[in-house]
Amino acid sequence: MNEAFVHSHALVETESVGEGTRIWAFAHILPGAVIGRDANICEHVFIENDVTVGDRVTIKGGVQLWDGVTLEDDVFVGPNATFTNDLFPRSRRRPERFTPTVVKKGASIGANATILAGVTIGQYAMVGAGAVVTRDVPANAIVVGNPARIKGYCATSVDAPAGIPSQPGSPEPPNLEHVGGSRCISLPSFTDMRGSLSVAELGPHLPFEPQRVFFVYDVPSKEVRGEHAHRSLKQLLICVRGSCSVVVDDGVSRAEVELRGPSTAVYIPPMVWGTQYRYSNDALLMVLASEPYDNSDYIRSYDEFLLEVRCNSTVGRDQN
Repeated sequence: MNEAFVHSHALVETESVGEGTRIWAFAHILPGAVIGRDANICEHVFIENDVTVGDRVTIKGGVQLWDGVTLEDDVFVGPNATFTNDLFPRSRRRPERFTPTVVKKGASIGANATILAGVTIGQYAMVGAGAVVTRDVPANAIVVGNPARIKGYCATSVDAPAGIPSQPGSPEPPNLEHVGGSRCISLPSFTDMRGSLSVAELGPHLPFEPQRVFFVYDVPSKEVRGEHAHRSLKQLLICVRGSCSVVVDDGVSRAEVELRGPSTAVYIPPMVWGTQYRYSNDALLMVLASEPYDNSDYIRSYDEFLLEVRCNSTVGRDQN
């Protein structure tokens, strides 16, 4: 059995410390805290009572985890990152319950970042050094700045410990077929002195017969749209004017493409998580859908999406 290591100059009052965890000098952990296995808690870390730290978590020096903070498995917290747990603090006025903050599995928080109470940082998200996080961070997103805004998405397997930002805007759109059968479709375009025309025909360019069309426009550049998947609906995205970036994610692989004008479309099949962001000020995104609107067809939680992907994969293996 690989017992936990506690430095002689650390003060560890909790008995809930997992095997293989290392706690270094001048760390102080209160009695109610729960620490998982193989964690690495560096010098000058303070952890209050109502705190849960998962397995294989790294907490660098100078971090304080206050009541209500949960770090799931494989989280990294950089030096001097600051967590809060009270949206309206007053001296000597303790709330009945502190506002909970959750950092999901595999997320990373950079040095000196500040995390506002009550936010959730999604799976494998990356918070840049010095960022001030005031709102929930989507899974796999890379956020920077004050207030933190989405700069990109990690283009990697969701099971990888770290991500590499994708590079939209390349001359050729990327091959998306490895992401759940998504793909870029080039639309014929014609230009002369009278202007330009792009065309899409059923079959060569439209992979389904559209039953609905809607338009997304006047989106502030800081905002993110989409962030959901469909169980049976198929979609085709065309940025008729301006530009925006589209991220597709099948629960294993992820890719990003920048749509700039109506000469390229992105096909998103069922059970692929779609996100759109980096809208230009003049962006007009047209979406063709294979079915009329049905709220029950939406999967709006990324955790629920991953669970359904795994369930579908298990059923498929059993049938084989």
